[in-house]
Amino acid sequence: SGDPIVSFSLATSENWRDKTSGERKERTTWHNVVIFNEGLAKIAESYVKKGSKLYIEGAIQTRKWQDQSGADRYTTEIVLQKYHGMLVLLSDRSASGDQRQHEPPSHARPKSMNMQTRDEDPIDDEIPF
Repeated sequence: SGDPIVSFSLATSENWRDKTSGERKERTTWHNVVIFNEGLAKIAESYVKKGSKLYIEGAIQTRKWQDQSGADRYTTEIVLQKYHGMLVLLSDRSASGDQRQHEPPSHARPKSMNMQTRDEDPIDDEIPF
């Protein structure tokens, strides 16, 4: 339809200290994000750069496609539809790389979400899986 579509990969990282060894651990997971909302697409295109800190709310969708050999492949994405979804910039628009961190708005933050600033030690909990 000619509407803009923005897609990018987003990394989320978990930090914790192993209770038995005291060693700091980190796990990074990559997520595919697709934005069909024209307003949010313009914001992402203009202000989201590598290292930007974001709060994203959308639908998780898996789509099926075929690779060059004809094999079925599946891709799971966080999709911000035309009238649904949220994108909040958590860092200064002018900053890049290691940016100042802000909490998402209270209405957008789950009650159980633990926020930490750059200067705090990671939560000393083991991963719950």
